[in-house]
Amino acid sequence: MRSPQNAAVLITGAGRGIGKRLAIGFAHAGARVGLLGRNEAELDVTKLEIEHAKGTALRLRADVCDFEQVCACVERMTGTWGGVNALIANAGVQGPIGPFAEQKPRQWHEVFDTNVLGVMNCCRAVLPHMLQRRSGKIIVISGAGAANARPNFAPYAASEAALVRFVETVAEEIRDRNVQINSIFPGEANTSMTDEILRAGSAAGPDEVELAERVRLTGGTAPEKQIQLALFLASERSNHVTGKLIYVQDDWKRLETDNARRDAFTLRRHLK
Repeated sequence: MRSPQNAAVLITGAGRGIGKRLAIGFAHAGARVGLLGRNEAELDVTKLEIEHAKGTALRLRADVCDFEQVCACVERMTGTWGGVNALIANAGVQGPIGPFAEQKPRQWHEVFDTNVLGVMNCCRAVLPHMLQRRSGKIIVISGAGAANARPNFAPYAASEAALVRFVETVAEEIRDRNVQINSIFPGEANTSMTDEILRAGSAAGPDEVELAERVRLTGGTAPEKQIQLALFLASERSNHVTGKLIYVQDDWKRLETDNARRDAFTLRRHLK
């Protein structure tokens, strides 16, 4: 899309945290936003805030772990707005915190079901239509641990790394079909995951607790920075950018005029 004006954007995990931030930001920029999540009350609040600011939103209650539910949401957006121009796959869970040797395999299944298979479900639901139209944008929100080791957060870090490699792989498959898929590391934000780290205390490790306390005080990365990067990747200005892992603090604006080499801004974090 050349601009977000009237574009149909599906955002998962839109009831709170970064997903809510992005939903409100895209609606403010003129997009029609599909709010997908499991918590009906949270989605209602996000929808109310958007409509109070004269924006347009559609509440879509679903679990990203259920492919049929996600497909039904895509069909509803198609029936209402004619399709999905952009997908922002944001829904995720942090999972167990603490040493790997003390974690239960069942907990790993729960993390990967949401963080990896949930994103796969959403991408699989929207991608065929995008390829048919030869137009579309997919943005996957990644988290800390994707490109670096993150002790005491093994399931989450492993799932985030899997997401980034998934994005890189799908990007190569569709590179010539005018559909782009990228991942964003949005920086730190004061979300429910912050609360989980503080509750975990020593199990999270002193560095994680210190960071969470700082984020609790400061709010973390400014929402405007996260929104601007997402808007860029959802626009036609980034049609030449695909398969990238872009941190919100990267000098990403140069990508608009600089066609970075293929191995730049990837899971291995080559930045030149």
